[in-house]
Amino acid sequence: MPEKPVGRHRVNWREWAPLTLLTLAVLVGAGLWFAGLRLATDLVWAAVTLVALVPAAWAVLRQLWHRQFGVDVIAVLALVGALVVREYLAGAVIAVMVATGRSLETYAQQRATRDLRALLERAPRRARRRTPGGGIEVVPLDQVAVGDRLVVGPGDVVPVDGTVEEAATLDESVVTGESQLVTRAAGEQLASGVVNAGAGFGLRARKNAAESTYAGIVRLAEEATARKAPMVRLADRYAAAFVPFTLLLAGLAWLLSGQFIRAVAVLVVATPCPLLLATPIAIVSGLSRVARRGVLVRDGGSLELLGRARTLLMDKTGTLTAGRPRAAETVVAPGGDRDELLRLAASVEQLSPHVLAAALVRQAREQGLPLAEPTEVTEEPGRGVTGRVDGRLVRVGQLAGEPPEWVHRVRERAELAGRSTVWVSDERKPLGVILLEDPVRPDARRTVRRLREAGLHRLIMVTGDRPRTAEQVAQAVGVDDVLAQCSPQEKVARVKEESGRAITVMVGDGVNDAPALAEAHVGVAMGATGATASADVADAVLTVDRLDRLADAVEIARYARRIAVQSATVGMGLAVVAMVVAAAGGLPPVAGAFLQEGIDVVVILNALRALGGGLRHRDVPPATRHLLDRYAGEHAGVRDVLARLRDAADLVATRPDAPECLPALRETHRRLTDEVLPHESGEEQQLYPALAGPLGSAEATSTMSRGHVEIRRLVDRIGAHLAQAGGGPLRPDQVPDLLASLYGLDAVLRLHLAQEEEDYFSLNPTDPPGSQGGQGRAAGAGGADEAR
Repeated sequence: MPEKPVGRHRVNWREWAPLTLLTLAVLVGAGLWFAGLRLATDLVWAAVTLVALVPAAWAVLRQLWHRQFGVDVIAVLALVGALVVREYLAGAVIAVMVATGRSLETYAQQRATRDLRALLERAPRRARRRTPGGGIEVVPLDQVAVGDRLVVGPGDVVPVDGTVEEAATLDESVVTGESQLVTRAAGEQLASGVVNAGAGFGLRARKNAAESTYAGIVRLAEEATARKAPMVRLADRYAAAFVPFTLLLAGLAWLLSGQFIRAVAVLVVATPCPLLLATPIAIVSGLSRVARRGVLVRDGGSLELLGRARTLLMDKTGTLTAGRPRAAETVVAPGGDRDELLRLAASVEQLSPHVLAAALVRQAREQGLPLAEPTEVTEEPGRGVTGRVDGRLVRVGQLAGEPPEWVHRVRERAELAGRSTVWVSDERKPLGVILLEDPVRPDARRTVRRLREAGLHRLIMVTGDRPRTAEQVAQAVGVDDVLAQCSPQEKVARVKEESGRAITVMVGDGVNDAPALAEAHVGVAMGATGATASADVADAVLTVDRLDRLADAVEIARYARRIAVQSATVGMGLAVVAMVVAAAGGLPPVAGAFLQEGIDVVVILNALRALGGGLRHRDVPPATRHLLDRYAGEHAGVRDVLARLRDAADLVATRPDAPECLPALRETHRRLTDEVLPHESGEEQQLYPALAGPLGSAEATSTMSRGHVEIRRLVDRIGAHLAQAGGGPLRPDQVPDLLASLYGLDAVLRLHLAQEEEDYFSLNPTDPPGSQGGQGRAAGAGGADEAR
């Protein structure tokens, strides 16, 4: 996929002013030299040398005061030596080189910020407190005491830790990472920082603001950020060996020859242009490239660390999953109609602000169901919505009363699948249930594979979600380890542990992830969907809702760092050769300065290679993207047929002699023949050949082609059984093989769709339909609890 241009940034001319002025001064001196004004020339070039020497010397003194030792000391000694031996042109050339390196380094780090402003702004400042007279007063948060009775309005952030006085519906993802909205009954305890997603409720304070959970999260982020030491420049690491060698060689040249000018010539040639110039250029090129991929890395040190990373920790909700609920399956009571159930539920939910209501309405509209305008709609927090649709009473939410037998089976099924349940009932009985899930991002598994290829050896998922759901997601994406039901403090502890072993990257999107992001060597925030707080403490921000861009950033960072190291190594190698020649008296300071500039040109041109290359995957041509969009859009229809297929299979398994069994089976087979098989045939003939280029060869789709053959075989087998049954009913001897074909087709088709979405559709820069990507972080469906 091609890199997209980003918006233009205003150039800060103050950062480039010293370099511009010094360059102009050197050119003025050259003009004076050609005019024969040698004294004026020397004065100008000496002034340039002095102007560069003063700040460079001050910087070296500050480094030495803090017991740091870098490559700048060579430049300072070379400038001093040039002044002493009156080689002013050599000094001026060195001055321009030093200024260029400083300007490039400043530009590379101009986005280096560690701002907690958004995290602090989100923290509540006031609270609604009940008065003894029955009224409500708004007081500063620091005036809330333990035992005070508070009121939390709709959409408010819970101000302090407390005990719920009445049922409340909450989004706790900011504290626990749990994506699903939860209902807290009277008497249950709440943590500060969670959001009221329902009606207002009463809260009795258990802690004051300073001791509450949200304040602790802010403190963790502040402390972790304060402990993160400034990054040591790549150039300074090489200086540990290069600087002593240079000083030793210069000293020997002076000692053995008795000519101080030889020592100056060695220092001039040794002036670390490859380190001061080539390294920042390669890193800045990498920063520019990752920005065009939708990843903003705040400074060159962070990009360099990203290129050296070996361990990656990832949050689940909103990072590996979409972060908001999706209707995965609709189960109806015996004799019920699936479309009618969804239509009734979505019609009632049209007036609800609940995030699960939006999921149901969206699902119904995607299926083209005609929604009716509900009447007499009421919403009871923690219970659900009730209203009339076409005169019929419909309840959506939790289930009341003694449920029939089929309900217990559905609950077990939902628990095994890790899905939430939204029940739909009338005034007499449950009509059915809609199972909700927080789907794994289609690009998650491919991204995990690419991250491994890029050099990340250990991939860990950390989440506040329950173990069963976390394990299912971990298996789906292929991570090495999973830590479930993890608090923000436990996330920070795990990041510390992993950081002690290797360079560690942490990826998250919520406020609860902010402390861990700040603690990691490189914190990456899902900025397009995540909380602003997590983005503000992170070292890199994904500005697009695509996890695969992280893999792009890692590959580019590794490539840019490799080019930087290569440029520095080659440049220093050439410099060492020149230093030996200068020490032997074969290279005077001025000639050495210009030779060093020639070396600079070589290493800079090499460093500019970081502007391209390094990405392992291939771009997808526009025509192929169009095909990916088309066939991805058809998957929603295939999944609808899959749901009917499962219903027909269940009917054959439980009531094969029922009058409605054979008609349901024939209708399912008709849709398989008319909708699914043409879809699979079109992919085989058009999409798969078009993917040969981006995937590397036609063999990349061969296993999927074998899946098409198996799908057709099973559909034909079902058709053969229908032909044998004639007018029906099914013969008892047909049932076992028919069931094997039906359930086998269900499994093959589901796996086939998932593989296509992960391996093929995720190549497209736009999210495939149904992925729910790019919609922001909302409460999703992370477990099998009743959602409302």
